[in-house]
Amino acid sequence: MPRSASVALVLLVALGCRYAPREEPSGAVLYARHCAACHGTEGRGDGPVAPALRRPPNDLTLLARENGGRFDAAHVATVIDGRSPVVEHGTREMPVWGVVFEAELSDEAYTGYRAIERSRSLTDHIAAIQVE
Repeated sequence: MPRSASVALVLLVALGCRYAPREEPSGAVLYARHCAACHGTEGRGDGPVAPALRRPPNDLTLLARENGGRFDAAHVATVIDGRSPVVEHGTREMPVWGVVFEAELSDEAYTGYRAIERSRSLTDHIAAIQVE
């Protein structure tokens, strides 16, 4: 096959194969999927699984209030993805969502980065449900 024909074939294949990034679920969707069972649909710690837990889940709507009016997004994200264990709570009943997200994304590119993005989306959702 002549070189020009090879180049043309490669271009045709490349143009026919368009990259379509998978749409990431929103923080609200991730929250409903992974958090609401324990923390409740509104984040108040009253999900249907809450009574079965040894410790009641946190009321996520009060995180800023309990931190002097400041929502600590960096800390919340590290608790979600498991980089920051919640030592003062004893054993960790909350799943390490960073590992869960990486497993969900294992067949895709940039798994670790995208798992952190999901933790950030969840963090943004939790920031949006803070009460004054």
